[in-house]
Amino acid sequence: MAATMVKLAFPNHFPLITKEPIKPTNRALSSKNYSLCPSKNGNFSTTSENNNGRVKKMIGEFNREIPIEEAFTPPSSWYTDSEFYTHELTQIFYRGWQPVGYTDQVKEPRDFFTGSRLGSVEYVVSRDEEGELYAFHNVCRHRASPVASGTGKSSCFVCPYHGWTYGLDGKLLKATSITGIKNFEPSETGLVSIRVAVWGPFVLVNFEDGANPNKILDNKDVSSEWLGNAAELLTANGIDTSLDYVRRRVYTLECNWKVFCDNFLDGGYHVPYVHKGFASSLKLDSYSTEVYEKVSVQRCRVNNTNGREEECDRLGSKAFYAFVYPNFMISRYGPWMETNLVLPLGPKKCHVIFDYFLETPLTDNIDFIEKSLETSHGVQEEDMSISTCVQKGLESPAYQVGRYCPNVEMAVHHFHCLLHRNLTR
Repeated sequence: MAATMVKLAFPNHFPLITKEPIKPTNRALSSKNYSLCPSKNGNFSTTSENNNGRVKKMIGEFNREIPIEEAFTPPSSWYTDSEFYTHELTQIFYRGWQPVGYTDQVKEPRDFFTGSRLGSVEYVVSRDEEGELYAFHNVCRHRASPVASGTGKSSCFVCPYHGWTYGLDGKLLKATSITGIKNFEPSETGLVSIRVAVWGPFVLVNFEDGANPNKILDNKDVSSEWLGNAAELLTANGIDTSLDYVRRRVYTLECNWKVFCDNFLDGGYHVPYVHKGFASSLKLDSYSTEVYEKVSVQRCRVNNTNGREEECDRLGSKAFYAFVYPNFMISRYGPWMETNLVLPLGPKKCHVIFDYFLETPLTDNIDFIEKSLETSHGVQEEDMSISTCVQKGLESPAYQVGRYCPNVEMAVHHFHCLLHRNLTR
């Protein structure tokens, strides 16, 4: 395959698409004695604190200062070790903005959705009667049962265990059978808040500091914190609120979450080998990679001369693949936008949540939608199969580290360098 083009791009401004200003609200405060960050360093407490030396050694086996032409990949322990995985949750997933859903899920007052468990965290996002957007840890303050499940519309959250009831703003509305209780402050016993924001069609949460209702966050800060210097690029390439949501599919993969990310980021290197049928639809020699601060972008032109009219209708003339560190992928091609959210379930298992969006004029074309999704599903099954095989290889005593192919795996190397930076902060 022909060498890809790499372009380093660093625009100096951060355009914004947002519908939800982040401002002080009357949401419930957590108890003064309740801490989301009980560890000494102010972060989620993890067992990695007791195994600090061992984890540090694993982290130190990768050097992000070495140029890609000379660099070795991170060691296989990054993909297999349980202590490393626990440290990774703390340093990567419990910090910064995480995409958790899309705006149509909380489009109207009283809408809510819950998210997949991320490490030890479960959450719920809701919009109250006044249209204010909230996010909370999905944990009752009485005996820790989740208070909500799924997606829907409700006027309140009622704990299924003992009936404690919370408003969509997180305030405790009712605590059953508490006659005789002392030193109990309902105003301090609401659901524990999480920061929440919106960028384009995506709902984001930030677990790092909980939610401080007295602190105003500038939406420009949210954009730059999540996307770095690539926000305008994504908007210019059709990643916006103009598309209609179509469907969700969730895949469970028997591999470390980073295996799936590495596969997405390899500059089309695997396409002619893993996706032999799909490969003929792309002009693989046109693949290019651009590396930004927190985002990498791959582009490829579509082969419109292969005689497959349906595939041309699905893919359009070009494909745009964006990876938002650490675990979110956005593919924009033809009338479609597809997002992949990779959620770790352990050192050797992950969920990949696929959401599909489509240009409005085609949302009534059921035949086109079903054929397109069937084709996409076939590609995902091929990626799942190779990712499972790679995970088995990573567990082999014969494999310790690999090398990068400098002309195609720039985005993979960039991803690993960002991981290393966060793991050592």
